[in-house]
Parts: sequence; structure tokens; C-alpha cells
Amino acid sequence: MFIHDDFLLESTTASKLYHEFAKEQPIIDYHSHLSPKDIAENRQFDNIGAAWLEGEHYKWRAMRAAGVQEKYITGNADNKEKFLQWAETVPKTLRNPLFHWTHLELKRYFDIDDYLNKDSAETIYQATSELLKNNPNFSTNGLLKTMKVKIVCTTDDPIDSLQYHKINNLNNHDIKIYPTWRPDQAIYIEKGEAFVDYIYRLGKSADIKINTFDDLKEALLKRMDHFEEHGCVISDHGFKSLPLGKINERLADNVLKRALNGNTLSDADFADYQSTLMDFLGKEYAQRNWVMQLHLGVIRNNSKRQFLALGADTGFDSISDASQADGIAQLFSTLDENDELPKTIVYNLNPADNYMIATMVGNFQDGSISGKIQMGSRWWFLDQKEGMEMQMNSLSNLGLLSQFVGMLTDSRSFFILP
Repeated sequence: MFIHDDFLLESTTASKLYHEFAKEQPIIDYHSHLSPKDIAENRQFDNIGAAWLEGEHYKWRAMRAAGVQEKYITGNADNKEKFLQWAETVPKTLRNPLFHWTHLELKRYFDIDDYLNKDSAETIYQATSELLKNNPNFSTNGLLKTMKVKIVCTTDDPIDSLQYHKINNLNNHDIKIYPTWRPDQAIYIEKGEAFVDYIYRLGKSADIKINTFDDLKEALLKRMDHFEEHGCVISDHGFKSLPLGKINERLADNVLKRALNGNTLSDADFADYQSTLMDFLGKEYAQRNWVMQLHLGVIRNNSKRQFLALGADTGFDSISDASQADGIAQLFSTLDENDELPKTIVYNLNPADNYMIATMVGNFQDGSISGKIQMGSRWWFLDQKEGMEMQMNSLSNLGLLSQFVGMLTDSRSFFILP
């Protein structure tokens, strides 16, 4: 039996800590990409192909590396064909955490001990798909309850109506589904026409015509009120690196107006606008007692050909080596000057920056709350044993591991909880 009761527990102490203390604890998943619509509608997956391979860019990257054609990954092949291709890929994933994740999920949810490969694929497909399609314990809510999930924080755009969060919290008393404020599209001014289109839609959602930086702030505040009404207490931002521009609302107003008029902007313009907007948002988070999450160090959509063919979030992103320290220091120090730095979690994607992040967060602990500024858990490409150990070693060597806010899923899948 590969996945046994003491899987990965290599000492008596580890087994005791897990079985006597950790195993029965509920899951508070404070950062995920789960679909609030799927939860509200209590989706029942038709088959394991749909459940496992929709949006799963970890698996997609492995399948491409194994020589699987794109039609079996994001293409028009049916879910069974895609699953069979994944099954043939699994034996090739040894030493990649996908091998362990796959078999953990088969064991924890379906009590299947067999290795997934070409020979076992048909039997496993039929057995799992039958349960997924017909057994209410395998609906989205059933899967969350099986893993003792109590809170899920999704990731949501400011223009989202949050209608599914309202449904969830009216109908679902066992699991609370809260939105997370993710205003990236209002920040990414470098996207040109896409940014201008987004600002129009943001204004429409807030019933405000956005022509100035003050208009933008008013629209964002109205949408933050809407999020707060639905239980939001946490924000999130994704950056290659934090901007290092001038924090000046007059400059930001000028840059925004020029962007809305279709004028060409410089990198300095982008940085001035973004730094000023992040300063405004950080102060507002502190006032509302929201947590600010910062996901730093990704370079996205590296393959232009595949981006044009498949779009974003399809498995063509990488670790960035962009400089991080100065941008973090400027944002944190400016907010901290008037005690307006909110509770913050910094997720680092480049392991070369681990010690810098660990020391940077220590600069802004102020005694008001334990662990106010956090070095967040491993993220994305560091979501494996070595990455977790590097993060915990850096934090424990340079800060207080005892005050660590703990793990999360960052998941797009309802099956990753084991």
C-alpha cells in the first residue's frame, strides 16, 4: 500500500503530532481560486477527467513535457481521452509532487490503492466517475465537508456581483465562503486598451464615471464596501515586483487621464500610478482591518504563441528574477510612517529572495499583534517538499516560525485538499 496511515510520517514524533493533534483539525483555506459558482450550485462532476483536469496547469505542464498533444490538454478531446493521457503521464512524474498528489487524492477520496497508469486507467476512470456523478458526498460541498473545510476565501475581481457568495452564505451553514478583493486589473495600467476597458467596467459597476484618480478611488471604495457586506476581510495582489515610483496623487491623476485618452506612457508613468494606488489601497486596508496579501515574483505568459492560442493561466508562467527589496521597503515604510501598514502576508516565488523576504518582514513588526507581517507559505512552483522546507528554514532562522500564519491551498481544484 503506497498511501498508508503514516504516509510521509518518518518518525514516532511525526506520527504522534499528526494523528493526535493535526488530523482532526478543520481546514481554514484563506487563499484559493475555487469557483464560488460551483460551490453555490453544489456541482456534481460528470467524471474524473472534468474533476481533475479542468484548469489544472500543473498537470498540463507535465503532460506537455511528456509529449502529449495539446488537444488532450486544453483542446477538444473529451474528458475521458484527456484522463487516459494523464494516466499514461503519471508514471513519468516520479520525483515530481504530482505523483504523490495523484495517489493521495485517489486514496483519500476514493479509497483506491492502485497506481494510476495506462493499465489501471480504464478501471479507475469508471469507478471514480460513477461516484462523482451519482454520490452526493462527491459534490463540491460534499468534497469540502469530507476534508473538514470550515472557511474558504475565493479570489474575486472588484466588479464581481458576488451573487454566488450570497447564495453560499444563505444556504451553506457548515462552510463559509468569503470573497477576496483582487484589484489587479485596476492596477495593471501597462495593459493599455484592456486597462481602459476595465476602468470603464469598474465605473459601471460602481455607478461612477471614472475620469480622474479621485473618481477611481471613489469607485474602488464603493466596491470595497460591497465586498465587506459579503464578509470580505482580505485583499490580494499579484506582481512581478512591487512598483518603485513616486507616491503622488497629482502625478497619478495625470497618468490615468493620459491612459484613458490612449496616450503612450513610460515605465516611470506606470510606476508612479501603481505606487500611488497601492499606497491608497494599503491605507484603506489598514482602516478596514483587512489583511493585505502580496504574491510576488512571477513572470507570466512567456510563450507568446501559446498565449495567443490559449490565453492566460494555461501553464506558461515562470519564476521571475526581478528585484523585490526596494519596492517592498518603499511600500511598507511609507504606510508605516503614519501607522497605516495593514496586516500583511508576502508570498515569495523566487527562492533566491527567501532570506530577503524573511528579514524584510521583520523590519515592520510593531508589537501590535503577533506576526503582523508574515512571510507567507511556499507558493506555486515552490509548492513541493524542498520549497516548503526552504521557506520554513528561512522563517525560523530569521524570524519566528511559531508565529507563522500557516498553509493554504491556492487551489483551482476541489481535490487538492488532501
